[in-house]
Amino acid sequence: MSTEDQLGRTTAAHSPAPSEQAPVDQPDGDLIAAARIALDQPGDYLVFKEAEELRIVALIGDWTRIGRSTAADVRFDDPTVSRRHALIIREGDQLKLVDDSSLNGIFVAGERIDRYTLSDGDSFLVGRYRMNFISVTTTVAAEGAAPPDSLPV
Repeated sequence: MSTEDQLGRTTAAHSPAPSEQAPVDQPDGDLIAAARIALDQPGDYLVFKEAEELRIVALIGDWTRIGRSTAADVRFDDPTVSRRHALIIREGDQLKLVDDSSLNGIFVAGERIDRYTLSDGDSFLVGRYRMNFISVTTTVAAEGAAPPDSLPV
């Protein structure tokens, strides 16, 4: 499904361009592969680098807040991230990525979005942070190991 087919595509004139450090539409393949190897529990996870370290966050609640606020479940102390930047909301068997009225927005495949249905392997930008979504099935989890520094949310 293309980004244009997703809910709430935004093309606001004030939207900043995504970081030029790496292509937005390409997930961090090595990072995702390392996370898949490390995980032994089925479930949904956010995978990203912070201070050059692999971070894996289990998405186990009905919603997960991403932002700069101390109340955020996934917190980034960075001015490119709004206090209440994004939400990941569980709706049935789907996870929705929702912009929480952030200043810099959320980018998926180079497009600023308001709402997006996440699929295994999706990559998106929150401020200057590239986040990757993975969904681990029971079969895949049986082949992995315990996650390093996993942060249950």
